[in-house]
Amino acid sequence: MTKLSIITICFNNLDEVLDTCRSVDEQAVSPFEHLVINGSTNDAIEKYFTSTTNIPYRKILNERDKGIADAFNKGIEKSTGDIILLLNSGDLLYDKNAIKIVLEKFGADKNLMWLHGKYRYQRSGFWVTLGKPFDPKKLYRGMRSLSHQTMFVRKELYEKHGLYDNSFKIAMDFDFVARIRNEKFLFLNEILAVNIPGGISTEKYNLSLKEGSRVVKKYLGFSWKNKLWTFRLKTLKAIQNIPFLGKLLYKIKAGLGLENA
Repeated sequence: MTKLSIITICFNNLDEVLDTCRSVDEQAVSPFEHLVINGSTNDAIEKYFTSTTNIPYRKILNERDKGIADAFNKGIEKSTGDIILLLNSGDLLYDKNAIKIVLEKFGADKNLMWLHGKYRYQRSGFWVTLGKPFDPKKLYRGMRSLSHQTMFVRKELYEKHGLYDNSFKIAMDFDFVARIRNEKFLFLNEILAVNIPGGISTEKYNLSLKEGSRVVKKYLGFSWKNKLWTFRLKTLKAIQNIPFLGKLLYKIKAGLGLENA
């Protein structure tokens, strides 16, 4: 059987960790293992799990890390499953059949290396469904409509292409996608995850764009398409931040079914 390892990294956010754990525990098909990588500076998460009887597939690592990429890598190195999902603390699997659907796809195609699907996300105060098929020819657009919370990846790809680059604070997932862009993948026209509002890529949006451009240059060289795309995103972000106007325009956009544009 195909074995799934779910990795959840966390930092001083016990309530969000528990939300993610409940989401995993409610699955119709349980994962092979759920690794919680706790790099917290306080002991709330460690105390909770040491004083609670854990589900057998859940393993806790309490150890400081050097950032998001390092925490991801700790989980991957300790994982023993065939497929890996990075589900951050606070993020949720969409419904109880998410794992079941994904494992069926990998079981039906032994050459399938990774897949991704749709996700729910809050933009401008509205919950929308995002996600469309990854297109390696549009790498200059960065992680647009692609979320690592819906990416199920064969572990052998990490062995072949390497782990996450610690030099990135935000775009380490995009850098990895760029490395595996020519591997066989599948887009599932299903909602697989719910991404918690906020997050570092939202809080540090300009840094996210800067690192994304660095990834594009690293793999494609200088790209005018990326320059123009980045300008477009910055402009849309500025409009979105205008009180009332930003929310109104995004509501219209979502109403027209253009949230993935």
